[in-house]
Amino acid sequence: MKSCPLCHRTYLDETLNFCLDDGSGLLEGPATAEQRTATSPNASHGTGGLSVTPSAVHDFPTQVLWAGAPLTSGIANSIAVLPFANISRDENIEYFSDGLAEELLNVLSKIRGVQVAARTSAFSFKGKSTTIPEIGQILNVASIVEGSIRMVGERIRIAVQLVNVTDGFQLWSETYDRTMDDIFAVQDDIAQSVLEEIRTRFEGEENREKVSKKVISEVAEAVRGRASDPEAQRLMLLGRYFLDRTTRDDTTKAIGYFQQALRLDPTFALCWAELGRAFSVEAGRGWSDVRAGYSRSRDAALRAVALEPALAEGHAQLGRIQIAHDWDWKGADASYKKALELAPGNSSVLDGASVLMYKLGRLDEALDLARRVLAQDPLSAAFWHNLGLISHAAGLLNESEQAYRRALELAPQRIVSGSLLSLVLMDEGRIDEAFKQSKLEPDEFWRLWAQAILFSAAKKKDEAEKSLELIREKFEDGNAYQIAEIYAASGKIDDAFDWLDRAFKQRDPGVTHARVNPRFKPLHEDTRWTDLLLKIGLDQ
Repeated sequence: MKSCPLCHRTYLDETLNFCLDDGSGLLEGPATAEQRTATSPNASHGTGGLSVTPSAVHDFPTQVLWAGAPLTSGIANSIAVLPFANISRDENIEYFSDGLAEELLNVLSKIRGVQVAARTSAFSFKGKSTTIPEIGQILNVASIVEGSIRMVGERIRIAVQLVNVTDGFQLWSETYDRTMDDIFAVQDDIAQSVLEEIRTRFEGEENREKVSKKVISEVAEAVRGRASDPEAQRLMLLGRYFLDRTTRDDTTKAIGYFQQALRLDPTFALCWAELGRAFSVEAGRGWSDVRAGYSRSRDAALRAVALEPALAEGHAQLGRIQIAHDWDWKGADASYKKALELAPGNSSVLDGASVLMYKLGRLDEALDLARRVLAQDPLSAAFWHNLGLISHAAGLLNESEQAYRRALELAPQRIVSGSLLSLVLMDEGRIDEAFKQSKLEPDEFWRLWAQAILFSAAKKKDEAEKSLELIREKFEDGNAYQIAEIYAASGKIDDAFDWLDRAFKQRDPGVTHARVNPRFKPLHEDTRWTDLLLKIGLDQ
């Protein structure tokens, strides 16, 4: 067990070395009495950035009690939604059981004052025998929603329960026997019932009637932008299921399902946002023409926002395009500000905002947002990777190292994280360890890239040039930015600027990292550096 000396949060995960809430170094064992009296248990950590007040990101107290006994895991209004079990004979409706749970999670994450564990972490327990108390401890939540789905023809039975993590007590449960035509009413009832129990436990049983009226309006607001046709909803869930599988073929399938859903219901704003996300994935991974792909993505996102201005997913998707392709920093700032206002507990929105702050050079704000993301989604390798990237840029080498190591523990074959970790070790002066780490990189390009930089740092000029020659021979197309990094690391400033200019002309997304990239510090005194940032729009 480890504990934070500042906020006193305890962790069973022995691999963590810093607090997910405030970034403090963790101590072995539980917090001592001296530590508890030395600092305030209600110390907070503001977000800043995007002109969003701290309450717009998290509007909940740092320490509260259930009616009756004190909590030992999570704050009272914190919750995780586990994937619903598919107990049908048909394994092909797995997408629906997962999708229904994810929809509930997304609705709850839009409710101000409720802290919701993110999908990646909550769904990581699927198929495992982890107990409710163990899940609660790992995710730092007070209650958990779990359920099951059985579908026979058009009939569907959904059993759901809300469980108190501390003692396993069932706070609420319900079984619904309906048809697919009733699915929206069932979803609303589940969300309202769960939210009512959380609110009532916090505000008191005597206020249940008032709470009940409030949650009905809150849920109605949170589900804006969804389908009017149950079949369109089913197709959207199917598309999202394939999109989350991340392969090229699955992404193509996802686009097809989203388009089918939109033919049934052209006003389905959420589906337009998801279609935009799929087009962005295609373009960003080189599976479609970049300009055409992002243009399609932008059109879909704008359609989503036009149909439902209060849809956080639409604004967030627009922000992603403005960052990745348009380099419209003011537009992205406005998009993420709006998305955070609408969905303060959505980890994907928080992560996108942290990446924006990072690229703008507002590293304190980026770090704060990245740490908040991990407080909600501690089992996401991608989010740990992003924290590693941001903390390295901020000069927090130990935090960066630990973040990358955690990402690799969660996803050992993850590409790039190991190579970036090797550069952190290099900057810490641990060059031998850095070389050993670079050899573990599963992707040949990123392995050669890291080693070219490491050879330059180790004054091994011939080896550095050989690595660069291999990259130029095999991977030159589409990697102008990374080649510029290698030249900068070797001290060849003119070559570095030539390749940065080439990357800019190619709209290489790597260029948007340039302002905060430690590799480019040798270029900062050159007037061409200021000119480059001006062209990208990152000069201020």
